[in-house]
Amino acid sequence: MIFQYQTVFFTRKYKMSIVLKIVSSVLNLFRVNGEINYVSLALVAGLLSLILVWFAIKKLTSKKGRNPFAQDTRRPPEPLETDLKARDKVLKNGFVAKKVPDNLDVIFIGSGIGSLSCAAMLAKAGKKVLVLEQHDQAGGCCHTFYEKGFEFDTGIHYVGEMVGNTVSKFLVDQLTDGQLQWSPLDPMYDEVVIGSSPEDAKSFPIMSSKEDYKNALLEKFPNEKKAIDKYFDMLQKCSRANVGQVLLKILPRMLCQFLISTGIIYWVTDYFKYSQRSLADVMEELTDNKDLRAILSYCFGDYGTPPKDASFALHATLVHHFMKGGYYPVGGASEIAMRFIPVIEKTGGSVLVRAPVKEILLDEEKGKVRGVRVAKSSGDVDIFAPLVVSGAGVYNTFEKLLPHPVEEKTSMLSSVRHGCGGISVYVGFNLSNDELEVVKGRNRWIFSNNELDQSFEEYRNMSVESVGEQDIPLLFLSFPSTKDPTWDDRFPGKSTCEVVSLASYDWFAKWKDGKVMHRGEDYEEIKQRIGKRMWEQVCRFHPNLKDKVEYFDVGSPLSNQYYIAASRGELYGADHNVDRFFPQSVFNLRADTSIKGLYLTGQDIFCCGFSGGLYGGVISACTILRRNLINDLLALRKQCKKQH
Repeated sequence: MIFQYQTVFFTRKYKMSIVLKIVSSVLNLFRVNGEINYVSLALVAGLLSLILVWFAIKKLTSKKGRNPFAQDTRRPPEPLETDLKARDKVLKNGFVAKKVPDNLDVIFIGSGIGSLSCAAMLAKAGKKVLVLEQHDQAGGCCHTFYEKGFEFDTGIHYVGEMVGNTVSKFLVDQLTDGQLQWSPLDPMYDEVVIGSSPEDAKSFPIMSSKEDYKNALLEKFPNEKKAIDKYFDMLQKCSRANVGQVLLKILPRMLCQFLISTGIIYWVTDYFKYSQRSLADVMEELTDNKDLRAILSYCFGDYGTPPKDASFALHATLVHHFMKGGYYPVGGASEIAMRFIPVIEKTGGSVLVRAPVKEILLDEEKGKVRGVRVAKSSGDVDIFAPLVVSGAGVYNTFEKLLPHPVEEKTSMLSSVRHGCGGISVYVGFNLSNDELEVVKGRNRWIFSNNELDQSFEEYRNMSVESVGEQDIPLLFLSFPSTKDPTWDDRFPGKSTCEVVSLASYDWFAKWKDGKVMHRGEDYEEIKQRIGKRMWEQVCRFHPNLKDKVEYFDVGSPLSNQYYIAASRGELYGADHNVDRFFPQSVFNLRADTSIKGLYLTGQDIFCCGFSGGLYGGVISACTILRRNLINDLLALRKQCKKQH
């Protein structure tokens, strides 16, 4: 045995000496009068790196699992299931040990869109998967809830690119067998309002096509054509370069580290030229007009990071995502999980709720995953599988679910910080959608002024005693009942409104260990104070709704912590600040881990939102199956185009 190891050692040592001789010989080729010509050397190094990347991609796809996109599985959509009991059988399938399928291939922790999309792809590749959800309903931020006869969505307010034959639409169609339908929002899907009241407010339209959006901006800012043109040019370039961050998530680790440490990654992709700049820095470079800066930055609430901290690349990707307008799932947000789950069940898999995973089980000797432990009052249940995929987020995974620190914990958690908490107001009316007197399918973003960073910073730093006594500087206003074409049939004579803003977790942290619905009068007073202030601001612009409220409730960061297991009440997982999108951080936030068989998925390994979580699922499935699934998807899409 000793001889064997010595042989390996000397063989490696010999190989290393050969490598060093080759490197020395190559350097001599670039010496001119004894000095190395570093420009020529850098050009050759860059070329060799590109060749290495090409070979790495080939190697990545050489060991292939089954192709989940081998055939087009779309079929005519079935009628919408509106019976709540029938829906509950799918969405609220409660955990008991006897429901766990035998011979599992993969266990998923969490049932957000990252887990559902990855699980559906693995199921289509022949894997038997089990998805475990700690809440009483599957879907994560895609779930809805019912109160007093009203239905409210919780995280899906609108989604981009769900039209025609876009890659994202085609992907969702394949993962739901064509059963998930989408309805377009109003052509002016967002309206940005700057001002605290209708008398002093200025309104700016956000339109559903690049041309209309651009023309609307030019109409409002005729002297800012140069800035607007440059902004749209940067959006296009950044969107095209987005593949750069994907490379650092799927290429072999050693190659990625080489590309980063040498700086060659900047030659391979332009993505990091944009990702390492803040949104505020780019805006200051483009224009001195504060209104225009605010309009071009308005949707930072969609990812929860103010312009001075937000990565421009993430912002550009989001804006480009909505260039074809906004779309809403027909039948409400819960239709997403409703249509993904049957695909998972086709190969014997299951999605079970009320199944809080308390620990990921490891084989310490072999350094690999064994399964998970589900906490139940009747006694913990251990479930075994060779692969475990955590969609619970990096903080929950590395701080709560693993029995002891692992190699990635430091690098993973040093790459991110907690995102900002969220607060939501849910309002129900005994009014039809027509009686609301609002534009159907349009969102409103209401800002108290055009100093977005300053206003948000002052708001976030308020004491818990004073918050809610002054206007909230950012409100997202949505009327979800007007977005769903099936609403009037499902809930005649009723309508809903939701108001969302950001909030500090620290305002509520002292009640984090309290029981939901029983946290006490002090907690309720703070929550209601903020919520009522938000609603009072909305009623300035919609005075006809002020006395029509039938149902009113407020969800705090602790609500997010309880219902979607957000570690500090975040709406969007880890913060989307500039540091998160540096090359090393992007590389650290990968699907694969040092523990054999343990993978990550969801928005923390890519970016937030429905599409961010969706493609987080794609990255995880690519890593697990060792296939370039995007190529597989594009090949199927091309084939379908020819056939039709």
